[in-house]
Amino acid sequence: MTYNEVIRTYAAELLPHIIETYGLEGYEITLVNAHVGGRNIVYNCEKEAAEGKIIRIIYLKDRSLNDILGETEYIRYLFENGGSVSNVIRSEKGNLVEEITVKGQIFYVSLFDKAKGIQLADNNYQYREGVPISEYFYNSGKVLGKLHQLSKKYTPVHRRYSFFDKYNAEYINKLIPDSYTLLKEKLNGYLKTLVELDQSPESFGMVHFDYSDGNYMIDYNTGDITVFDFDNSCYCWYMYELANLWVHGVGWVQFESDVRKRQKFMAEYFETVLRGYRSEMQIEDSMLDKLPLFIQVTLIEGIIDTFEVMLYQEEELEIDERLAYDIKCMEEDILYLGFFDEIYSCEEPFEYEEGVKSIKNK
Repeated sequence: MTYNEVIRTYAAELLPHIIETYGLEGYEITLVNAHVGGRNIVYNCEKEAAEGKIIRIIYLKDRSLNDILGETEYIRYLFENGGSVSNVIRSEKGNLVEEITVKGQIFYVSLFDKAKGIQLADNNYQYREGVPISEYFYNSGKVLGKLHQLSKKYTPVHRRYSFFDKYNAEYINKLIPDSYTLLKEKLNGYLKTLVELDQSPESFGMVHFDYSDGNYMIDYNTGDITVFDFDNSCYCWYMYELANLWVHGVGWVQFESDVRKRQKFMAEYFETVLRGYRSEMQIEDSMLDKLPLFIQVTLIEGIIDTFEVMLYQEEELEIDERLAYDIKCMEEDILYLGFFDEIYSCEEPFEYEEGVKSIKNK
């Protein structure tokens, strides 16, 4: 099934079941436009004098009921213990996940409180009027630190998968075309390095795995951040998410032509993020020293995710400028996303035209 097929063929019959199952009578329910690479169907639910809700429908077969229960139970744990997350709501039957069958097709449905506030992108990346942007940087680190501190004490009922369950040589070799021999070698080389790292509860536990401004709302009255979309949550190093925050910080200075100014900004930005993070969660300097390695790991995740999305297409796979750039950084061991390297262009950030091409879909 494709996204459009579900909307055309199943949604009209599926939605009444969801409304009854979750007691959503009287809500105005509207489809949320899917983002590129999105794998779920999402509806916004609004009702006068009531808190907004979000319906999420999982229709692809890439996740099992156990996976989804593992995710929703983790969200519930975080919320009940003070984590700033969008809570998952139980159905009328008391379930965090409902399995609903329509026309022989199985759908997994969950309902969430709508996070308060708006996304940075929806406010043109303008922060709160009269408040320094450093507050936002600090808060993003602080909220993440709190989630990680809670994760250290988390004992799952339904356990989510671990990093190496997905990111391993067998899967990489199956997913990525054979024409990318060097890329496969580099990816597998980094995975061998990661295997040797500490995986104790102090360093390794349940994480969001996509913690960024695209997956949280900001209350512009208070600066409070509320996190949502734990669809990719898994067991991984906490350091990975700090590296991911570093990666998303480059957007604030990506058009700066002076590399020294880019370096200065990123050092100050990450220092502020870390101060927020360390107000909730301690992390060893020895792990922070591995920031360059984990930035490369964010590239691994991005490359694999892009190939996964392309796998669903029936035509040739298109290697665009951004994927070509990421591949080059991986193949040539260019660190820090090439942000301080000659490969980087402030006129065309994170693009590499020489690597653009089409390849046959497996």
